[in-house]
Amino acid sequence: MNIDGILPFARLLLEKVVTDGSAAIDATVGNGHDTVFLAKLTGSNGHVFGFDIQKQALENTAARLQEHGLSNRVTLFEEGHEHAAEVIPSEWHGRLSGAIFNLGYLPKGDKSIVTKPDTTIEAVTQIFSMLSPGGIIVLVIYHGHTEGAEEKEKLLHFVQSMDQTKAHVLRYEFINQANNPPFIVAIEKR
Repeated sequence: MNIDGILPFARLLLEKVVTDGSAAIDATVGNGHDTVFLAKLTGSNGHVFGFDIQKQALENTAARLQEHGLSNRVTLFEEGHEHAAEVIPSEWHGRLSGAIFNLGYLPKGDKSIVTKPDTTIEAVTQIFSMLSPGGIIVLVIYHGHTEGAEEKEKLLHFVQSMDQTKAHVLRYEFINQANNPPFIVAIEKR
């Protein structure tokens, strides 16, 4: 048996719930890898909503989507993910099957622009309310920098306090690796 790494495990979780015709969110589009992955899963009858506050991230993602012929399956917002409920059309509320967050900063980007715990928690709260039963939010938490360590602590406190009758919360991590390796928190709506 091979143990899945963090990013393959995140995708495995999403593959279980994001299906043809469903909707999903990439809450931190970054360079577009997860956006493309989700657009392939939702198929031509579904839709992906992508968020990032950095123009460069949105441009990178748009180019990657174009390269894969998936641009028509995705709506990109140059907004923080904490605005998800107000910008995602109401007909998709309650029909979202999955969401992914890669927290921290844009790879090869400006490391001073990072996700923030309060806006991430607000986004998780909003997206959770828009999930269909059985839907999953996957948080990939990078905590090897000061802001990431703070975000990790606040997020863990938040998810540990979620009502177990409404959500299952999973933590997946490698516990013998050096240098604060990223880990996953997955939230499944019951």
